[in-house]
Amino acid sequence: METVARLLSEVGDQVVVQAGRQSLIGSIKIAVLPIAKVFTMCFLGFIMASKYVNILPAPGRKLLNGLVFSLLLPCLIFSQLGRSITWEKMLDWWFIPMNVVLATISGSLIGFIVVSIIRPPYPFFKFSIVQIGVGNIGNVPLVLIAALCRDPSNPFGDSEKCSKDGTAYISFGQWVGAIILYTYVFNMLAPPPEGTFDIDNDSLPIKIASKDDGSPEQVPLITQEVTTTDPNDSNKSKIKEFLAFLFNKLKLKQILQPPIVASILAMVLGAIPFLKRLIFTPEAPLFFFTDSCMILGGAMIPCILLALGGNLVEGPGSSKLGFRTTAAIVFARLVLVPPVGIAIVMLADKLGFLPPDDQMFRFVLLLQHSMPTSVLAGAVANLRGCGREGAAVLFWVHIFAVISMAGWIILYLNILF
Repeated sequence: METVARLLSEVGDQVVVQAGRQSLIGSIKIAVLPIAKVFTMCFLGFIMASKYVNILPAPGRKLLNGLVFSLLLPCLIFSQLGRSITWEKMLDWWFIPMNVVLATISGSLIGFIVVSIIRPPYPFFKFSIVQIGVGNIGNVPLVLIAALCRDPSNPFGDSEKCSKDGTAYISFGQWVGAIILYTYVFNMLAPPPEGTFDIDNDSLPIKIASKDDGSPEQVPLITQEVTTTDPNDSNKSKIKEFLAFLFNKLKLKQILQPPIVASILAMVLGAIPFLKRLIFTPEAPLFFFTDSCMILGGAMIPCILLALGGNLVEGPGSSKLGFRTTAAIVFARLVLVPPVGIAIVMLADKLGFLPPDDQMFRFVLLLQHSMPTSVLAGAVANLRGCGREGAAVLFWVHIFAVISMAGWIILYLNILF
């Protein structure tokens, strides 16, 4: 009997060890395969943009980026978020935009500590903080969710529901990210008073235009006020002038980008039952518009990855940051920021802020803390005169993010499942 019991115990231990190995291998497979798909499509874009093939030259990549940003991404957000959102879900999902704000605050604090230690070149102190603190909460998470949900063995269940829910959660936080980007980031990347930023040619016309536009805009207003006798016209001109001032002061043009407009429309139309039944349900008379957006949105992921891979063909460029500062930014963004994000999400879960039994919701929250630096932050850096340094950071952080994101996804899946 003792021999039989010992044999059964050994067999049971072997089964447990084998099951644990299979679970570990399954977690690694689920985490690595999406990254491998992303890397493969980026590599194809890299080849297409290389001088040997040259199908995606710089002007072509610029047009492709514009197409993605202006049409394909808004269509994906509108179709996925509009079909998923309801008024009740908006109340349940309130922590998603809050998590974006907390991620920016915690990342910026970590960035301030790291930058205070490494002491980057003087003009790039705030720049380095922003590159650490602001992650990509849109394009890269959407790609990862799509690649993860495409696998039938994904731990989140049905592939269609997994993709729809994940896209809806990510899209719901993008409007907050855009406000942060064009207010906090825009002001943090302002050139210093000494003007030591290496201002490139693209940003020079902006300053010149702001000086030249002041007098031409004022001259017609003065002549209208002098020649017009109707006080109503004078009041209208003052109202228009005030609205124009408010529009420029709040930077609404920068904030109201196509993806943000699509998110707002999807939330408004999807939260009203009558309009939702009119547009987003399969039997709706206007569902053909939503279906068209779904078809166009399906092209967003391959296009953005081809463009991103093509952008890497130019390399890090002539950056003034230096190896020490660049390495510190990459290490802090990919290694130091995610653990703080885990603590924030776990604390929110303990306090009951998150919907119960929704692992995809928690997974998206964790992803928002572990993404590489925002691509749009690089665009703002280019606008403010430090575009070469922004391009260098984006190059290196996306290269090493392939490794870091796989590791963090494995950890997240083990925590959630």
